[in-house]
Amino acid sequence: MKAWRRSCAGLLTVLWLSGCGGDGNDTTAEEETQPEQPVDIVSEPEEEPVAVDPLPVEIHVSATLRSDRRLMVDGESNLPDETRLLIVVERELSGVRWQSRTSVSEGHFAAGPFGPGSGLPDGGYTITVNLVESSVQPTAVRERIGDEGEYLEGPLVRSARHGLGQVASYSRRYLIGSEPRRATDQVEVLEVE
Repeated sequence: MKAWRRSCAGLLTVLWLSGCGGDGNDTTAEEETQPEQPVDIVSEPEEEPVAVDPLPVEIHVSATLRSDRRLMVDGESNLPDETRLLIVVERELSGVRWQSRTSVSEGHFAAGPFGPGSGLPDGGYTITVNLVESSVQPTAVRERIGDEGEYLEGPLVRSARHGLGQVASYSRRYLIGSEPRRATDQVEVLEVE
């Protein structure tokens, strides 16, 4: 039994040592001493950055109240086609919000209807149009506004949350119904059509 173990151990040692040989690509000393040939390095000209003009953001919104007392939002903007926007309608009294995603097409956008099926009650509402971060915009839009919105400018432009570059936001207050406002706020009164 001991002889069998010794022969197995010897066989394993021989197999292990035979596996430790070269990788079959042995080079001779003559090959190793040959000087290396110089390599011509061809450098390609670097692309010059393309200058992009700043984009002063313009957003104009109008709202209409349908016969079912739900709100429709229409707007115009100079943002590029396919720019993704988030429209938010918020009731001032309760803070309840409705939102919809839309995109710019030929300088226009539309969203709605906003509000519950029973219609919006009388009161104050704020309509906000948000240009979402550049990272979620289509490639053609990112090329125009910048990868971090760096080409955007104007009073509607601000820094995005969480350091995601610049975005734009437009906000306007509306009063639905016929109740008169006692304040002198800038507000547009919408009546049922």
